[in-house]
Amino acid sequence: MSYEVTITDILLAARFLKNRIRHTPLEYSPELSGVTGGKVWLKLENQQIAGSFKPRGAFNRMFAMTQEEKEKGFITCSSGNHAQGVAMAARALKVKAVICVPGQCPRVKRESILEKGGEYVELRVIGTYYDEAEAESMKMAERENLVFISAFDDPYVSAGQGTVGLEMLLDEPELDVILCQISGAGLIRGVATAAKALRPGIKVWGVHAEANPAWPEAIKRGRVEPADEEISLADALGGGACQNHLTFVRSELEGLITVSEEEIASGIRFMFEKHHQLVEGAGAITVAAALAGKADLRDKKVGIVVSGGNIGEEKFFHAMKCGR
Repeated sequence: MSYEVTITDILLAARFLKNRIRHTPLEYSPELSGVTGGKVWLKLENQQIAGSFKPRGAFNRMFAMTQEEKEKGFITCSSGNHAQGVAMAARALKVKAVICVPGQCPRVKRESILEKGGEYVELRVIGTYYDEAEAESMKMAERENLVFISAFDDPYVSAGQGTVGLEMLLDEPELDVILCQISGAGLIRGVATAAKALRPGIKVWGVHAEANPAWPEAIKRGRVEPADEEISLADALGGGACQNHLTFVRSELEGLITVSEEEIASGIRFMFEKHHQLVEGAGAITVAAALAGKADLRDKKVGIVVSGGNIGEEKFFHAMKCGR
């Protein structure tokens, strides 16, 4: 079922989320500005509670649950970051949460989910990739009479994520371009909606991993179908495209940028060495796109979403060595 996400929805989410999440820094990057020829700011959602932007949407959705939904309990599927926000909300609301993650979800994220949710969370590891875990979790919801909460295909979730874009434009009102991650597309839909409402004419690019061609294929076909996916440093961007966001993505984004594994690794290294920030692959993929010159940013004011920092030791050290 299709739905709208409006600037009013995002403003209401921002009012609710005030004092529940952090208004994260929009940090100027002299180094990226020098590389691109523009003026570049980094939206550091790796400094958000739970280490990513995801609690914004999870909190906005879960605190809107009806009493009937709370009594049933709920189930969600996540590559790891959304699950941490859900776990925190479950504990605060004292409701049962079944959280499903794919096998590629890093250990550091699994441990954080259990720590944040405590007795209210049951963690289930399913398959290897996100799509198979999500499909099974939806079957579980029906079998066990639980409310399914999507990590991206939900108007409350997308409105919550849209507060990222709202904050960016409030902090730097003259941005010309935003580079934002695209996976399920809940984040980029919210960010683009907020940005375009506050600054008509702003250009928003979606950045995805070469290892996951779901969105380019969906845009080319005009419909969402399963796509072959490979293991990536950007594990948080796993999973297929979302049909309910397809029309928005095709009409409102400037285009898509594809980033290789080597380029993602360079983004992780750059953030660590130049900004002293620990950033996961999905968070660094937008930085990598700018470093590789994949969008014309010269003489532009550019906002780059750094979506999260939950990276495991193995992937971090691999990225630090990659290409050297």
